[in-house]
Amino acid sequence: MSAPDSVHELAKARLAARADKNFALSDQLRDEIAALGFEVVDVTGGYELRPKKRFPTYESTRDIRPINSGKFEITVAMIIDGFQDDAVATIKTMKEHSQCAIAILVVGDPGVLVNELDSRTSLVQLTEDFGWGESANALLRNVTSEFIVIMDPSTRFTGDAITPVLAELKKREFVAVGWRGGLVNLEDDWRSVDDKGAGEVDVLFSYFLAMHREDALAARGFSNRALYYRNADIEFSLNLRHSNGRLLQMDLPLEQDRHHGYHDTDAEYRDAQSKKNYDRILERFRGKTAILSPRR
Repeated sequence: MSAPDSVHELAKARLAARADKNFALSDQLRDEIAALGFEVVDVTGGYELRPKKRFPTYESTRDIRPINSGKFEITVAMIIDGFQDDAVATIKTMKEHSQCAIAILVVGDPGVLVNELDSRTSLVQLTEDFGWGESANALLRNVTSEFIVIMDPSTRFTGDAITPVLAELKKREFVAVGWRGGLVNLEDDWRSVDDKGAGEVDVLFSYFLAMHREDALAARGFSNRALYYRNADIEFSLNLRHSNGRLLQMDLPLEQDRHHGYHDTDAEYRDAQSKKNYDRILERFRGKTAILSPRR
């Protein structure tokens, strides 16, 4: 397999960067070459380009290695298990409207998703499903950007949702910001969440949940016991608030397409796992009103 001229141009630019001792640029160009499916090897008088596998495959989340975000300060990370054509449509809206790195964790065969790989888009394959919480934590641990968005592949960009989120996170007033969330309903004994619109909230949902990556890890991330996504984001949000973190719900240029993770999951499994996740919330947090945001 011979490399196209565009890859050779990157390799020549990397060679020039190394000659100028600009090793940061050299590393960036190496990563761009890798994202295009080639490994650059230094040899006497120049370089060689060798085909490489375009994405790594792992048997366990514990084996996943760092996912390079390149020059981007923020990475949008998604867990994809089926419905790949819809995920591709979502990725295309991200690339059209925002500047960010994209990290895809795929359970099983990546299929058409490999066609989306480029210098800003990385993919890792898991051969087995270890559950939503454990997969989300693997992304938190391994992306290399300062900020991360955990996003459902049903959420589509209709405009630039990254710039305002990044600006808000950099103020350091909030450890996490998101698109949908709300306040815990105290009147029904913590059994529901009321969406009050933009403002400080108790919980944010993983349709689009952006955060300081280190803050999320310091709060111990998502529960590895959460096999299913639903309510795992509420538990995580309350963990952040318990660690004295503030959460902000924002109006963002996003929309939700068909939410396959809910509507097309076996109803018995969905309801049982959702209940398990919420039971943990009630057991740990119910009654701890001091951790909640101001009522509004």
